[in-house]
Amino acid sequence: MALAKVLMVLSWYIFTCISSLMFPWTVYYAITRTDLPPGFKQRVILQAMDIVRDCAFGLGKFLEKLGICHKLALVRLTFDGIPPLQNSNLLIMDLIFDDVPVRVYWPKTPVAGQKRGMLYLHGGAGLVGSIRGYERICRNIAQRSDSVVVSVGYRLAPEHPHPIKLRDCLTAAIHFLKHAKDYGVDPNRIIIGGDSCGGTYSTAVAQELVSRADLPRLRAQILIYPFLQALDINLPSYQQYHSSPILTKKLLVIFYFMNLALKPRGVNAIMKNAHVPEAMRVKYSKWINADLIPAEFKVKTSEPPVLASFSEVLYEVCKAALETRFSPLLADDEVIRQLPETFLLTCEYDILRDDGLLYKKRLEDNGVPVTWYHARDGVHGMLLLLNYPFLEFQNLKDSLNQVLHFLEGL
Repeated sequence: MALAKVLMVLSWYIFTCISSLMFPWTVYYAITRTDLPPGFKQRVILQAMDIVRDCAFGLGKFLEKLGICHKLALVRLTFDGIPPLQNSNLLIMDLIFDDVPVRVYWPKTPVAGQKRGMLYLHGGAGLVGSIRGYERICRNIAQRSDSVVVSVGYRLAPEHPHPIKLRDCLTAAIHFLKHAKDYGVDPNRIIIGGDSCGGTYSTAVAQELVSRADLPRLRAQILIYPFLQALDINLPSYQQYHSSPILTKKLLVIFYFMNLALKPRGVNAIMKNAHVPEAMRVKYSKWINADLIPAEFKVKTSEPPVLASFSEVLYEVCKAALETRFSPLLADDEVIRQLPETFLLTCEYDILRDDGLLYKKRLEDNGVPVTWYHARDGVHGMLLLLNYPFLEFQNLKDSLNQVLHFLEGL
């Protein structure tokens, strides 16, 4: 018993020492290894978000080595945020859609017929994020747009690697489309949407559903700063903001591996597109090409990116990331032209900005109506700070208002 207490105290002492050393190191790393985008005003908040995430990730890795928890446990806990207060204007219920957990938000406002429905797929790089973490966002959308919102609790990587997340999202979407009336929703007014990787899964699901003649068609898709391709990670926005919080280019490549449940290898080479065969690069250059980005989004003084020689080994490792289920921008035109009306939000200070710009062009070229909003002062992940006093980014409310305006018009 005495030995157990000594070991417990010693473990706590070691943990405390490491934690106290890790925080200043994380602050130093964030300041020296990341570049805050020039012109961005709320620099302190952006840097603080980056530091908190890195601290949680660093402590998580230490705790995993001690056998206490998964290395992402603290990041996921941080990502969940503070639960909001109860809302008397909504009926909220946790349900299961064919083995997939969901949380449904019903506005209590009276309605003569069936309401509009939205399937919301949360962000978090496929590694973090949850129904709980997106409680504020889904409540806001449900109440302000008078829509029934279904938040999907898909399984996360690396425990559940790609494409399990997409299967969960597709399963929930099919169930909702089939049984919409059971939830008071018009089956012809169902919208799918999400932020970051949630935007990826939203359009990937929409692409999967275009061939399903047995289901009602999706009314629209809402894509908020989505990741859409792993083919070219040297587009102008990837160059401009390669070291900007909260999503750097190196971190993005590491996320590729984690989503595929693989150990990172050749990260620096992949950052120079070494994983892409020349034939594939040429084939998709008609859709993914820096020349297709409007001139206003290019830095005039930037040097052409230095690309690495093709590596067959890295291609084989990353092959799954170059499939349409992971990189929906690579889908054929025959699929793209069948997609529903789209709302697309891009942020200026985001390495994924050009993914969105290229998808916008592809959709428009294929006759798909697109409503585009570009948040000039926006950053990746800003939606997470919704309704946190003194922490919200300036462009957040305007961006969400644009989403809601589009939704209310459907």
